[in-house]
Amino acid sequence: MNDEQLLQERIEVVAVFGEGLNPCRPVRFRRPSGREVTITEIGLRHPTTVGRRTLHIFDVTDGGADYRLEFDSHQLTWRLTMEGDRQ
Repeated sequence: MNDEQLLQERIEVVAVFGEGLNPCRPVRFRRPSGREVTITEIGLRHPTTVGRRTLHIFDVTDGGADYRLEFDSHQLTWRLTMEGDRQ
């Protein structure tokens, strides 16, 4: 990500849950401003631990910008933590 902007926005996410190596796949999210972003590609996905919580980190793009989404599997909440220009 270039020209990264760190954020802590609580977002609404539409995700698909299934089988295989990536059982959870976000497909669209809505920012607090109401702007909807459709995800065209998922880059990296990895779990990380913060205390007793497991956060699932998704690096995604809509083709115009890159985003980092975090899913807190304890609180069942999503956050947008980073946005960057795609070059």
